Parts: sequence; structure tokens; C-alpha cells
Amino acid sequence: MSFPPQIKVPATYMRGGTSKGAFFRLQDLPEACQVPGEARDKLLLRVIGSPDPYEKQIDGLGNATSSTSKTVILAAPTQPDHDVDYLFGQVAIDKPFVDWSGNCGNLTAAVGAFAINSGFVAKERIPENGICTVRIWQANIQKTIVAHVPITNGEVQETGDFELDGVTFPAAEVKIEFMDPADGEGSMFPTGNLVDDLDVPGIGTLKATMINAGIPTIFLNAEDIGYKGTELQNDINSDPKALAMFETIRAHGAVKMGLIKDVAEAANRQHTPKVAFVAKPADYVSSSGKQINAADIDVLVRALSMGKLHHAMMGTAAVAIATASAIPGTLVNLAAGGGDRTEVTFGHPSGTLGVGAEAKEVNGEWTATKAIMSRSARVIMEGWVRVPGGTF
Repeated sequence: MSFPPQIKVPATYMRGGTSKGAFFRLQDLPEACQVPGEARDKLLLRVIGSPDPYEKQIDGLGNATSSTSKTVILAAPTQPDHDVDYLFGQVAIDKPFVDWSGNCGNLTAAVGAFAINSGFVAKERIPENGICTVRIWQANIQKTIVAHVPITNGEVQETGDFELDGVTFPAAEVKIEFMDPADGEGSMFPTGNLVDDLDVPGIGTLKATMINAGIPTIFLNAEDIGYKGTELQNDINSDPKALAMFETIRAHGAVKMGLIKDVAEAANRQHTPKVAFVAKPADYVSSSGKQINAADIDVLVRALSMGKLHHAMMGTAAVAIATASAIPGTLVNLAAGGGDRTEVTFGHPSGTLGVGAEAKEVNGEWTATKAIMSRSARVIMEGWVRVPGGTF
């Protein structure tokens, strides 16, 4: 019996923010995978090493966390005044499923550099030294993102002294602007309320801020679900009952937000919405052993991604945090002390992060003009990724 040999696909493995993923140019994918569908999903699943019942992704590039089970495809821009189209695929670890329903804000930090290195940005727009502004069309959510990428001697500058909690080593700072981050197809608050009573069978009625900015997110008060807001990953991820509770909340919140019609559909939409819980500032020790003082933060936030507590904070959820904190009366804003604010520093399991947002009320509807944060990114490996023939 003969077996087809492995095939080689040009790829780059990059860190962006507190995530890692496999980056591809659309034109480099096998022809059958250059269009959305089963062939593309099968290819990306095999690249990352999913589905893996052992949940280790030993036979692929994934590292067995939602932060590292990610893929990115860049293509020529379909929108005027943009440099590149950016499509993100969140790969499930133990299921044969790629979720295309949202963006990855962390990997956005690497998109600008990859776009420059891959020839998507016109050479005349790249300075010899300075900052290159890369105009990104986020194809999953149909939004514009602007990345400000440092350039030295005509090349992307990756090394530097910018420190990002959740990332061990310093690197060059990349500033990211998420333009008009709210859902353009409806209200930023899908229910029309800044705070809702969310009825969750078996759990109770919870106060919730459900916002669609950056990524659909359900914010809860930590104390309402028995937490302090200082929890680290193991405190929740080692507790099956807690994870089941959060998934139940997420499913019912998704229905209330109009993202799905029935809670059963949530299993096929794992990437969105996110669930997060907030609390007033308190002292705690981060996962790296760093002392975080209440006086140095405005609010505590913990968020779940793909069914597990995130080790730091998803970039898109940071956009939601920034936007919600800028709107008086949301649970995030109230936990941060209330009032008007354009910046917030929040504590997460790995440390702290400062983000900014601009929001305004027009005819009774809240809108966000942009959210801003700093991240870093670098190429880890580039060349080809191999996948067994017959994969797709």
C-alpha cells in the first residue's frame, strides 16, 4: 500500500501580542484552499495539529492553548485605501473545527509586519527609518485596523525594549488602532441596554454588559459568580464545573445578543462571544510572580477564550474592555470607578495592560470611533510547513 508524500506550503510562524499563529499568503495556498470551504479548513487543522483528543497538538504547530491554535491568511486588498486583507481562523484543539466568526487582536500586531515582509505594502510607503502605517482590512468583521510598524534601515524593526505582560522577552512596540470597532450591522449594545439581567438556567439571573466592540463580549461582575477578579488560569481551568458554568452563560448570552438563535448553536461558534468578569482593583500576584498593586490599575478583568481562562488578555477583548470602560454605566466602567474616561489600565492574570478608546452618544445610541493599544510582534520561523498528502 502506498501513501502520498507530504506537501510543502510557504508559511511564517509569528508571535503577535500574547498569541502565536501560522501566517500564509492566499496565493501560496494550494489552489483548492484559496477559497473558503472544507479543503481550506482541513489544511489549517492539519497544520496546527487538530483535532487532537489528547489536546496536545503534538503533530502540528499548535501549542495546545487557544492563544497558540491560530491561523492567518493575508491577501491583496479588496477595499480602497487599504494595503491588505486579513482573515483569521481560530482552530479548535480537540474538534475538527475552524471558527471564522471573529478577529484576533493580538495577531493583528503581526499582520502589519507580515504584510510589509510579504510585499503587500508599496515600497514607496515604507520609510528607510521611522514608522510605516499599514492599513488593514479585517475580513472576518469587515473593519479597518491601522498598524504602526517601526522600520529601521528599510526593514521591520522587531527587537526593542517594549515589555508586554504575558510575553517573556521585550520587543519593538507596535501601536494598533481599531477604527470604528463596534458592529456596523447593529447597535454596539445589541439588547439596547448598558446592563441587562441575563437569565441562565441552573445558575440564576446575572447582571451583564453585552457589547459588540472589537469582539462580542459578555461582561459579568466577579462577585456575582463567586470570584474576586484576581484568579489565575489554574483557579478556573482546573475546575470542570466552573468551565461548564461559563459555557452555559456564554451560550445564553449569545442568544440574547442575537448571535445565535438557540443555545445548541454555541458549540459551533466557540470563538465568539467571549465571557469576561470584572472587579474593583485589588492587590494580587500575577502568574509570573510579579506583584500587582491595586493602586496601579483601574479595574480587574479575567476573560475566557475557547472555553478556558486566557493567560493574559485577548486583543479584541481588550478593545471591548476599553470601549465599555469609556461608557458611563457599563459594568466595566462602574468597576473602574465610573465617570468619563478615555483610558483604562486593567489587571489580568499575567500582569497589566493600558488601553484607550473614544466613545460618544449620538441620538441615544453609543458609538465608538476607535480603540488604541500597544503590542509587539516578531517572526519566529519562516519557510514551509509540511502537511501529509491527502489532507484536503
